[in-house]
Amino acid sequence: MSILYVSPHPDAFPSLRALIAARYGEAGEGPGWGGAHPRICLQPPPTSRTPFPPPRLPALEQGPGGLWVWGATAVAQLLWPAGLGGPGGSRAAVLVQQWVSYADTELIPAACGATLPALGLRSSAQDPQAALAALGRALSPLEEWLRLHTYLAGEAPTLADLAAVTALLLPFRYVLDPSARRIWGNVTRWFITCVQQPEFRAVLGEVVLHSGSRPLSQQPGPEVPAPPKTATQLKKEAKKREKLEKFQQKQKSQQQQPPSGEQKKPKPEKRGKRDPGVVTYDLSTPSGEKKDVSGTMPDSYSPQYVEAAWYPWWEQQGFFKPEYGRASVSAPNPRGIFMMCIPPPNVTGSLHLGHALTNAIQDSLTRWHRMRGETTLWNPGCDHAGIATQVVVEKKLWRERGLSRHQLGREAFLQEVWKWKEEKGDRIYHQLKKLGSSLDWNRACFTMDPKLSAAVTEAFVRLHEEGVIYRSTRLVNWSCTLNSAISDIEVDKKELTGRTLLSVPGYKEKVEFGVLVSFAYKVQGSDSDEEVVVATTRIETMLGDVAVAVHPEDPRYQHLKGRSVIHPFSSQSLPIVFDDFVDMEFGTGAVKITPAHDQNDYEVGQRHGLEAISIMDSRGALINVPPPFLGLPRFEARKAVLVALKERGLFRGIEDNPMVVPLCNRSKDVVEPLLRPQWYVRCGEMAQAASAAVTRGDLRILPEAHQRTWHAWMDNIRDWCISRQLWWGHRVPAYFITVSDPAVPPGEDPNGRYWVSGRSEAEAREKAAKEFGVSPDKISLQQDEDVLDTWFSSGLFPFSILGWPNQSEDLNVFYPGTLLETGHDILFFWVARMVMLGLKLTGKLPFREVYLHAIVRDAHGRKMSKSLGNVIDPLDVIHGVSLQGLHDQLLNSNLDPSEVEKAKEGQKADFPTGIPECGTDALRFGLCAYTSQGRDINLDVNRILGYRHFCNKLWNATKFALRGLGKGFVPSPTSEPGGHESLVDRWIRSRLTEAVRLSNQGFQAYDFPAVTTAQYSFWLYELCDVYLECLKPVLNGVDQVVAECARQTLYTCLDVGLRLLSPFMPFVTEELFQRLPRRTLRAPPSLCITPYPEPSECSWKDPEAEAAMELALSITRAVRSLRADYNLTRIRPDCFLEVADEATGALASAVSGYVQALASAGVVAVLALGAPVPQGCAVALASDRCSVHLQLQGLVDPARELGKLQAKRGEAQRQAQRLRERRAASSYPTKVPLEVQEADKVKPEPSCPARCLEHPECLVLVSGPLDTRKPGGLTGDLSAEEQRNEPRGRREK
Repeated sequence: MSILYVSPHPDAFPSLRALIAARYGEAGEGPGWGGAHPRICLQPPPTSRTPFPPPRLPALEQGPGGLWVWGATAVAQLLWPAGLGGPGGSRAAVLVQQWVSYADTELIPAACGATLPALGLRSSAQDPQAALAALGRALSPLEEWLRLHTYLAGEAPTLADLAAVTALLLPFRYVLDPSARRIWGNVTRWFITCVQQPEFRAVLGEVVLHSGSRPLSQQPGPEVPAPPKTATQLKKEAKKREKLEKFQQKQKSQQQQPPSGEQKKPKPEKRGKRDPGVVTYDLSTPSGEKKDVSGTMPDSYSPQYVEAAWYPWWEQQGFFKPEYGRASVSAPNPRGIFMMCIPPPNVTGSLHLGHALTNAIQDSLTRWHRMRGETTLWNPGCDHAGIATQVVVEKKLWRERGLSRHQLGREAFLQEVWKWKEEKGDRIYHQLKKLGSSLDWNRACFTMDPKLSAAVTEAFVRLHEEGVIYRSTRLVNWSCTLNSAISDIEVDKKELTGRTLLSVPGYKEKVEFGVLVSFAYKVQGSDSDEEVVVATTRIETMLGDVAVAVHPEDPRYQHLKGRSVIHPFSSQSLPIVFDDFVDMEFGTGAVKITPAHDQNDYEVGQRHGLEAISIMDSRGALINVPPPFLGLPRFEARKAVLVALKERGLFRGIEDNPMVVPLCNRSKDVVEPLLRPQWYVRCGEMAQAASAAVTRGDLRILPEAHQRTWHAWMDNIRDWCISRQLWWGHRVPAYFITVSDPAVPPGEDPNGRYWVSGRSEAEAREKAAKEFGVSPDKISLQQDEDVLDTWFSSGLFPFSILGWPNQSEDLNVFYPGTLLETGHDILFFWVARMVMLGLKLTGKLPFREVYLHAIVRDAHGRKMSKSLGNVIDPLDVIHGVSLQGLHDQLLNSNLDPSEVEKAKEGQKADFPTGIPECGTDALRFGLCAYTSQGRDINLDVNRILGYRHFCNKLWNATKFALRGLGKGFVPSPTSEPGGHESLVDRWIRSRLTEAVRLSNQGFQAYDFPAVTTAQYSFWLYELCDVYLECLKPVLNGVDQVVAECARQTLYTCLDVGLRLLSPFMPFVTEELFQRLPRRTLRAPPSLCITPYPEPSECSWKDPEAEAAMELALSITRAVRSLRADYNLTRIRPDCFLEVADEATGALASAVSGYVQALASAGVVAVLALGAPVPQGCAVALASDRCSVHLQLQGLVDPARELGKLQAKRGEAQRQAQRLRERRAASSYPTKVPLEVQEADKVKPEPSCPARCLEHPECLVLVSGPLDTRKPGGLTGDLSAEEQRNEPRGRREK
């Protein structure tokens, strides 16, 4: 019998590690020796049983007199071999072993060092802060790794997690309080996840984390009874503590010593140094107070640090309100007014990338207009989302209380919806704030608020009184699951290529779609048993057929004019009608007509006066049909009808048929066209007015390509169904009239005369009494149970949020609005309806411009879909998420299990290591940079990560600049040049001027990629890569006048550059701007209300300086290219510039110092005209007037360069041979496309450098001929005169 000896102490983490491993072994494949599970003994082994001094615990004895194993690492691995993650030597096993080693050598000493002093088990002389700092250093690699991983290795706990968790038990129990756990958020999340596993809980019980209030010297009560310690045990523990202290001192001294050539630091430590991980802002800042930036800047950019505390301060200060800085919004402002309302997101919704794109664009525009000094209002709001909200609350009600809404009743159910809204409904607002959206939250509106509800009632009553809204029975999109009509935008079109089985709510078995069933109708009165064969994809609807249609010119059916066919189940006579809509080429050329269940059939029925027989109720059960079909669910009836047709010999065949199945995007039910009495808006005249507004130019739609779509929709518009059979929403303010007077006949639903609308029931009663000429007491009213389409209230949004129909200051100032920005996919559903209702109800356009952005797709151009696993939550991009975290989101969705697996594969392919933390600024900038007019966005998260690196560049550049400016720097009152600027100062000001011009021009034209490109290029390629490099020797030089000019120019670049970026990157720019000194004491308190740079302010264009610096940069690029070619990364070779004329020579001399700094070159000398080039140089062309010669004498290996040339020649010869063989093939002229043949013709035969080894003179041109007299040397065989006479074109080659 094997025995596992462990310590009974509840904090003996090595023993706990062994016990948990034993639990995993019991639950899995068992211990590594293949025997029975060991017996647990809560004491050291007796000395008589061990052939050596008692081993440290835990210890494992494999049978009496058997093998002894001790130490937590070895024992745990033996007890739980599967915890290694894979076979020894595998990638997974190596990773586990690395983390186990890290836990043993780094985590355990750091954890003990930080915890034991707090427990009173260490000398008080030891610095507790130093111990906590050491623990922080040990946790850093763990925190960074766990940012993208759920566990340390793989997707389940392993020995690595076991070792690390048990090592950290003491800190989490006694040291790491809630504030510390927030700092180490990823480690805490992982620790809690692990200790909640059943195997951990069986040993540890409920792990109580340190609250911060409990005295650290006080240990929690033991979880198992522990015997009193003997003097010997206490002595042993003291020795262990002493050894541990010595071990920690040794570790500390080793860390301070430079590593030797043979020593290697653990890989996690290296990663930690390359990426310092998450830096958080830990200073206590009450919400709404300004962030303290007086401290030292962190070493690198961290989104969590930068984005902390700014938004509450902006909001508290009222920077986002149009009243800020002025007496009232109606006060005249020569800069103008900018007003835009947000496309109200659903109250049930959470952010997706479409929201993120919309808000990134809208907020950048809003911030730009605000910084320009305009009276700016970006009005927030939220849509009540009738169907979506009702579905959410119904599911919640059923899940928690087992009740349906009908059991609860309408009023009680609506109270539940309002309760849910108060609890959960502001989630989307918090997410918008996380995106930095500068909305005026005091003006936030909800479409069910009293103010907006009153506007909805007013609009309905006015339009009903004018006859624009009317009651009619027509075909609608009907969801049998929701028991309601739905709009076109709520219908998804699922394309099928043929026979497909689909899951339909309410049916246990999948339903067949994508087939065409043919059957025969017998011609009535035919002696020859003549029949007409028709085909349908919905065979159950034949029970509602009222006719068969054929084309008037179809010769096959001319003899059947005036004839009929017999319905096989009802025996009714169905006329054969002749109609142009029939396609003679499709099938038999005969079509069944079911007016009550097909839009085309309905129109045929209207033309021919056919009766429309509804055969389905609101739940999809069959009505008005003969037995045995009566009462069957529609898709059960589909199978029954097919069987019955076969029994009667009328079935003629079935075949695959590509088709589109309409699905409700809320319930996933198959949408059914049903005839229902509904309320409609007559759109014809309103559409004409909306179309004319665009034609006249009163309303601009951008990009202009969408104007054609606008006119097409307006010219072919149908009346709009605004009824929804729901409880949540604006209840239709219309009442059905019953008159208690025998002289007035009772009315029917579709009769509009018996419907009256009113702002109140009393008003409706008065109108009804007047209509029928009776006293009000004879009128009984029943309000319509339906609610209005959500798009109806959204169509009123631009003016209802401002108080319409009542007059208000906001309505007078901000209506009409300036701009409507949204996605082009709702141009008709929302934009068109806002324009139509705005013109009809206010006489004004709701806005002057419409900008339609692109639709976000994944990196492969696919539509975002949960089933594909490519839906990205913007908060996951902002904060980062592991692959397992993405998988967990799928499990919490409503996808089928099969779709979940497919989605997981998609996530593994697109995000193999999860999504890294990018931050809000990088996401906003990236989305705007992607946006181009008229194109969809194929979003690659790696590009967003690239913009996080750009943020880091801004951070480091500003940090360097602040050091260069110095603590005593005082910026001049204006940004104008002082007059002593150097060439590079003039150049950077000129480039800054261009960036300002392009930014303003791009914002005005909604060309966001142009703006982001201009700003990115200025900061990265001009300020950081060039100006700051050129500035380093100046700031360290002795000429203080030049240095001060450079500092003032540098400050101007930072000041203007941050203001340029602020609309896109509000957080990092505010953080950096607040660290800059101010030009005047009256400067605005925040960057978001600081004036945006304009061309009139920055007018420093300097073509001369730009031409000179362009030469310097061209020379620099040439030098860098040569250095890269010859791998001269750590050497500063001399550079000689050969010029074509004196003017170029003078210019090259003027910029030689900049070349030296930028190209890391040694001496940069301009050769006199006609002077020979020094021997041993490589040559490159900087411009048509300047060549660069880089001195390679003694710096390169001639044999190696010869090998390179030989390899180039060999590859060129092989390519040429393949081309000759391909062109010589007999099939080449006939099978190869002409454009490919033309391209082959212009491909050159291999020449230099392929022939360089055959022509010694070419070696001079490429790298200088080899001089075998000097190892590693290069010299030139051509004389100076020969080099001067060499044709320039050949020398460039």
